[in-house]
Amino acid sequence: MHAFDVLGDPVRRRILELLAGGEHPAGEIAEALRAEFGISQPAVSQQLKVLRENGFATVRAEGTRRIYAVDPSGVDGAEQWLTRLRGFWSQRLDALGTELARGRRTRAPSRKDPQ
Repeated sequence: MHAFDVLGDPVRRRILELLAGGEHPAGEIAEALRAEFGISQPAVSQQLKVLRENGFATVRAEGTRRIYAVDPSGVDGAEQWLTRLRGFWSQRLDALGTELARGRRTRAPSRKDPQ
């Protein structure tokens, strides 16, 4: 699954927002999402699985609890993809800036003398 397919889901984005503040147990995440989105614990578990399998979240066992955290490697993939686009747009925006500057130089400013 492409990074932006993962990030395209509002529930998964919300999970990542929660995890960005630090580690959270699965039950706590499920409770927060049930309150916000009205989804069940199994549905949250499925979303956590998608995040794990695509490199956006890690999980560790702590007794019977599962503790989730953000995995930066998933974000790195999205950032690399955006970097390729940024290069494309930067060149275009630089060229646009040059053309705009040329246009300003070739047009004489129209000032009216206040007399």
